[in-house]
Amino acid sequence: MTSLWFKKIDNTPLVLWRIIFGFLIAAETFGALITGWVHDTLVSPTFTFNFIGFEFLQPLPGWGMYFYFFAMGCLGVMVLLGYQYRRAMLGFALMWSCVYLMQKTAYNNHYYLLMLVSWMMVFLPAHKTLSLDASAQNKHEYTMPQWVKIVFIGQIWIVFTYAALAKIYPAWLDGTVAGIFMRSKINYPIIGHWLQAPWLQTGITFGGILFDALIIPMLLWRRTRALAFVLSLVFHLFNSVVFQIGIFPYMSIAFGLFFFPSSILSKRFRYQRPAYQVPKQQPSKGWIPWVIVTYLAVQIVLPLRHHFIPDNVLWTEEGHRLSWRMMLRSRSGQITYWTIDQNTGQKTIYPIKPLLSDKQLKMLPAHPDFIWQMAQRIKALEADNGRVVSVFASGKVKVNGSEYHPFIDQNIDLANTPWRTWGHQTWILPGPF
Repeated sequence: MTSLWFKKIDNTPLVLWRIIFGFLIAAETFGALITGWVHDTLVSPTFTFNFIGFEFLQPLPGWGMYFYFFAMGCLGVMVLLGYQYRRAMLGFALMWSCVYLMQKTAYNNHYYLLMLVSWMMVFLPAHKTLSLDASAQNKHEYTMPQWVKIVFIGQIWIVFTYAALAKIYPAWLDGTVAGIFMRSKINYPIIGHWLQAPWLQTGITFGGILFDALIIPMLLWRRTRALAFVLSLVFHLFNSVVFQIGIFPYMSIAFGLFFFPSSILSKRFRYQRPAYQVPKQQPSKGWIPWVIVTYLAVQIVLPLRHHFIPDNVLWTEEGHRLSWRMMLRSRSGQITYWTIDQNTGQKTIYPIKPLLSDKQLKMLPAHPDFIWQMAQRIKALEADNGRVVSVFASGKVKVNGSEYHPFIDQNIDLANTPWRTWGHQTWILPGPF
């Protein structure tokens, strides 16, 4: 056990990863400012849809969120340089976690992965060389315990395995989902027309499953490692261009560092390091393997929770998040809210459009947690006006371009119905599949 977890190995993959990761998180946060993401997602809306239970996390007023993201970008640069690494990484992990939890309108799986990896990096010895910290102390270390490699490979293996399994369902296998995604890209310059080709969409359908399922085993096997890395470059760069999903493709490519021998990495990156001896002593902390195994076990169990919730996750969305169900389905809906004054019995259609951004209006009707949170918001706004109301809704949803089907039991008062965090919301009507 000790030799498996605590064997000293060359730390070149981790050090290079830290530099690339620092660059990517700086690009993510500075880019969010430059592209207007911060304004559109956190500043402009009158309120955000938090992850339920984290309502205390609210965007800072005024220019606050701009300074907040600028600070995160600076922390990313500090991580890249290895300057005050522990403090910088801890600061970024905390700040990014708050951003992730304070809004979900612009949800992406890579935001969740970025949060997990950021917390992992807080505890890893990624600044022992090629860093300002090491230079300032004139103390460079060139090894790391093997558990560092284990936790990285374990995490990304879980991500891609569940991404593959989630795609094994009829609307993905028959090409419906790929067709829907590509039709929305028809106006792309140069490639828009090619994206409509049936052969390409078939390749996306089955290539996506095969890539997600096999890429980690292929990277682990020496004979297929080079081919796997080339496939990874093609796959992730294609996704970056077509789907524009931020740093996730580049972070996924960079994970490949942990699969290649340090000798190859040193040659490819022209990274020369002095000769060193691997320490004979292999100090071990017996609790570390247990923490890693427990963490990875949680990551394995979380994506399975939808199997213990009634109805199909594609319909209810319950158990969809935190489960690596990536680029999986198309979903839209329509909704109407009304209130009934508990004192007078007066029924009033409630106008939600003035309260929401365009993106929030698009997300709200198709996601049950948004629907419930909007009912709570309406209840609170009416209470501010001195009215005690019940809030009802009528809505319908379509999945993967199918017909619209009723989604909400309009006889249930959503404002006075508690949210079941791990269970099924009984006001969601049975799905059509």
